[in-house]
Formats: sequence, C-alpha cells, structure tokens
Amino acid sequence: MVLLAAAVCTKAGKAIVSRQFVEMTRTRIEGLLAAFPKLMNTGKQHTFVETESVRYVYQPMEKLYMVLITTKNSNILEDLETLRLFSRVIPEYCRALEENEISEHCFDLIFAFDEIVALGYRENVNLAQIRTFTEMDSHEEKVFRAVRETQEREAKAEMRRKAKELQQARRDAERQGKKAPGFGGFGSSAVSGGSTAAMITETIIETDKPKVAPAPARPSGPSKALKLGAKGKEVDNFVDKLKSEGETVMSSNMGKRTSEATKVHAPPINMESVHMKIEEKITLTCGRDGGLQNMELHGMIMLRISDDKFGRIRLHVENEDKKGVQLQTHPNVDKKLFTAESLIGLKNPEKSFPVNSDVGVLKWRLQTTEESFIPLTINCWPSESGNGCDVNIEYELQEDNLELNDVIITIPLPSGVGAPVIGEIDGEYRHDSRRNTLEWCLPVIDAKNKSGSLEFSIAGQPNDFFPVQVSFISKRNYCNIQVTKVTQVDGNSPVRFSTETTFLVDKYEIL
Repeated sequence: MVLLAAAVCTKAGKAIVSRQFVEMTRTRIEGLLAAFPKLMNTGKQHTFVETESVRYVYQPMEKLYMVLITTKNSNILEDLETLRLFSRVIPEYCRALEENEISEHCFDLIFAFDEIVALGYRENVNLAQIRTFTEMDSHEEKVFRAVRETQEREAKAEMRRKAKELQQARRDAERQGKKAPGFGGFGSSAVSGGSTAAMITETIIETDKPKVAPAPARPSGPSKALKLGAKGKEVDNFVDKLKSEGETVMSSNMGKRTSEATKVHAPPINMESVHMKIEEKITLTCGRDGGLQNMELHGMIMLRISDDKFGRIRLHVENEDKKGVQLQTHPNVDKKLFTAESLIGLKNPEKSFPVNSDVGVLKWRLQTTEESFIPLTINCWPSESGNGCDVNIEYELQEDNLELNDVIITIPLPSGVGAPVIGEIDGEYRHDSRRNTLEWCLPVIDAKNKSGSLEFSIAGQPNDFFPVQVSFISKRNYCNIQVTKVTQVDGNSPVRFSTETTFLVDKYEIL
C-alpha cells in the first residue's frame, strides 16, 4: 500500500485538513480534492473511485468526507481498513463532525495521522496506541518542572528575607542618626533609605510574574563569548560578589530543600529484583464550619518481580492500622494464609508471580465521617471589614506520623479586585491573576511544623473564598500497612526487596 495523502474535505471538494505523505504541491492536492466530488456517481454506493493516476478511498461523515488518495496498485482491502482507522481517530479529537470543529483541532488530527501512516505505508497501531503516542506524557518533564518551581519558590523567599533585612538596617541607621547603607549595585544616594527599602520590599512581595530586568552597561574592551554549560560558573561568581559586599548567602539551606523536593518526586533509584509500590489516594470533603462530610481512602500494594528466580515468594505484611480499614486480597492470593499469618502468597504454591509486570496483591479502603481521622485540618475565617474582607486561614497536622511535602493550599479570590494584601504568613505564597487564586505553599508539614497561619485582605464577600483546595505528596502512607519481609516459598530464605511508598491527594476540598 502506498498512501499519497489523507484529507477531510467538504462535499464540494474543499480541503479542511490534508496530510501528504509523499512530496506533493499544494496546487496538486487541491486539484485532486476538487475533482473528487465530480467523479462520484450519483445513486450508486461505492467506497472508492479511480482516475488514470490515483484512487480515492472515501467514507462519508455527515456533511464531510474522509478521503484517502492512494496509487492504483495499492491493496484495496488494506486501504479500507486504514480508512476505518482514520475515521475513528477524528471523533477522538472533535466533538462534532463540522468544518469549524475540524479546523480548530487540525494539528491534533495531523499528529494522529502521522502515527497511522509513515512515508506512505501503514503503521501497525491501534486507536489506544495513537492516543498514548500523541499525549507524550513525560515523567522526567514533571520532575523537572517540580524541581524548577521549588527553586523559584526558594529564590522568592530568599529575596523577601533579604529585603526585610535591608529595610531593618535602614531603620536602625536612621534611629542612630548614621548615614543609611546603600544597596550594592543600585546606588541609593538620591533616594531616601526608608522609601527605597519599602519600594523594593513591596515589589518583591506583590510581583508574581518575573519581569525582564534592564541589561547592565558593559565595560568597553574585549569580552568572552557565551559558552554552553557555564551557567553554574556565573551563579558562583554572582554569589562571590555578594559575599564580597558583606551579604550572607544561605546557599547550603536552599540546596538542601531543593534536593528534598527532588527526592520526593523522583522515582526510586535502587530497585531490587523484588520491588513493591505502596500507593494511597485520599478523597476528602469538609464543611467550612467544621465537620467531615466524607473521607475515602484507597490503598494498594503493587508487586513487580524482574527476576524469574524470585517468582515463588511470600510477602510478610505488618498491619498496625487502628482506623478500621477494609482489606481485600487478589483472587489468586491465598486468603486463609493472609488472615491467619498476614502472609501474601499464591493459592497454588507451585506457581510463580508474573515477571516484569505490576501485580496488585493487596488493596484496602477506608471510608469515614469521623473528624479525628482528617490528616490535615484547614480552618478558613473570612470576616467583612470596611473595605472588603480580612481572611485568616490556618492549618494543623493531626497525624503526627505523616510528613507532607509540597503542600499547596489554594484559596479562590474575587475577580477584578487586584492582588491581596498579605499580612502574616508562614511559608510562601503565589498569586495567580489569571485563575484568580492565592496559593499558599509550604515545603514540609510534619510533627515539627504542625501548624501555621496566613492572613490577607482583599475586596470581596466571605463566600468568594470557598472552596479551598489542598494538594500534597508524602512518602509515608496514612494507614500503617507495610511489607516488612519477603521470603521464598522453598526454604523460607529471605529475599532482598525495595519499597516505594506514596500518599497522594485525589480531591481535598473545604466547601
């Protein structure tokens, strides 16, 4: 089969989307599609028409045609099968089979067409594979973005702290009657110290989007060209200059917190031949005046064996849960053995677990309306004032054994009233003016950092600040269910294994 082009056109022959798989000019493809309706015989139902040079294989789709242009010696059966796949792809991206909808999603369709045909020949793919290929979901990209966002938050927090120190130094100098210290590199002799510090503090706190700074004047003379990979050197030089001007740079602390964020998001590096992934997801809905409306938690132990010699094993499960979770084993797992000895093994001990595939061996579920089970309580108090609302919001960790990382508490804001005025805050914040939300960001919440508060003022009504949404990730699970030991069925000898534990938020709202 040699497929020349695939196109979606109107019944008058106007091309809406066309993808050529061989070298063809635009005039040529438009001419072929314009001639297509004239070749069709009225009153007869066919799936193809031919000319002296090409064959049209088509399928009507309401007011449109899905047309494949092939050579005359191509296999008509393969052409029809490919045509059906093309026709199934279009509803995946377009809600309606109309010209405007096709034009709006033209690039999505072209990317999908390229997965079906390459250089004129059909690829061995199905609809599910096309959907997967076009999504191009990358775990490495997610990790990179998470690390970059964490670095940006750390840099903003450092800027705010430095601005407060400079402002305090100005005030102390004015009280003692000394000349206020200048800002290195900016020059502040023409502006009063207090107003300059206040202006810089206000800019750092209220500006969320990065602004392009004016390029500093370069001294005349020879200069070195820009080199790839020299970014780290430039940062080191900048830090050295700050130190020479008497500034204290908290580099070790920032590096530590960034590495912690990477550790939370990155997959385990050292995976043994027997690897277990323990994952829990929580769905929680609370009322703004207190009370748990619903809390549902689902957990699962996924077993992955990469070496077939460890196929016949048993998992020793330690269940210290006191919340009353409901446990359920896989149908092929010996339920009596698990109930009596907390061992996960196959019903037929002579059989082996599947190799190189994730197998869910144990899952659990917890559903409750008991307030004491809430892992992280959020209390939001909006109170009306003369010019708007004063909002106080606080959090408290109720489960001391948990360590929540990258906690983001999202508070909706009224539209068209500008940025909120932040009073007191534990942690950091981001104002998203496009989505009209205030994100309260906390790197870690654990037993040492159980509670915190945020105060801000903005125009609006108390109902404008709900629902409050919470997201976090943790490397400790909520229910105390762990695999403590893995042994072989024959001989009961221990087997080395690795474990990856994740506690995620599916939905966490305060209505």
